[in-house]
Amino acid sequence: MTYPISQAGRIVLVVGGAGGVGTATARMFAEAGAHVAITHRPGDDKASAAHKLLSELPGSNHAAFAADVGDTATLLALREAMQARYGEQLHVLVNSAGFTKPVAHADLDALDDDLIDRMFAINWRGQFATVRTFAPMLKASGDGLIVSISSIAAVNGAGSSIAYGAVKAGIDVMTKSLARALAPQVRVMGVAPGVVDTGFVPGRGAEFNAKTAATTPLKRVASAEDVAAAVLACATHLGYSTGTTLTIDGGRAL
Repeated sequence: MTYPISQAGRIVLVVGGAGGVGTATARMFAEAGAHVAITHRPGDDKASAAHKLLSELPGSNHAAFAADVGDTATLLALREAMQARYGEQLHVLVNSAGFTKPVAHADLDALDDDLIDRMFAINWRGQFATVRTFAPMLKASGDGLIVSISSIAAVNGAGSSIAYGAVKAGIDVMTKSLARALAPQVRVMGVAPGVVDTGFVPGRGAEFNAKTAATTPLKRVASAEDVAAAVLACATHLGYSTGTTLTIDGGRAL
């Protein structure tokens, strides 16, 4: 079996495509020739960012849709909209939607029940619900691919909060379980970055990145493009891989 280096004509859905990693991923797939659909949370500011991205993507037949991974009804509506525009097949699903809130690991009281529940609802249940919704379209393609964004927090117990690390560990387990459940029609991969130079974690800026870079073997933090390149590689050069999570951290986990 051969695997397409070019993504020409393939349908790619980037959930959370208005975020830093999602934007870079959408751009790389579009440059490779794919027809790219991105999602954004409902709201004028997110819609504006998503449609601005669409205007900048090379190629054609790109689209933006509102969806909230915490609300399965919006995912079902998204599937209907995707089918109406692109047909019954989906080749690549990128799960990059999510959020976090920094909580010191020793401050147990600050990690309250409401925050824990929301972390799991958006960052784990939402990813699973997205896969559940689009699995039939991915299977219909005959060579579907799911890539979920994880984190090295899943294995080192660090990260923005204890709940965030636990959620990402759950993503890694889900990647393995779904790889078995959906084979052979669909491959399932994860990409686990360390610190990424985006605004994903509130309160982290240039000073934090500089301190992190100094203690990272490659002496820099990841760019969104570093992570996106790994996602694209799952669709191009890693065609015999499934159930695996790639670490993209500049050696920070060493």
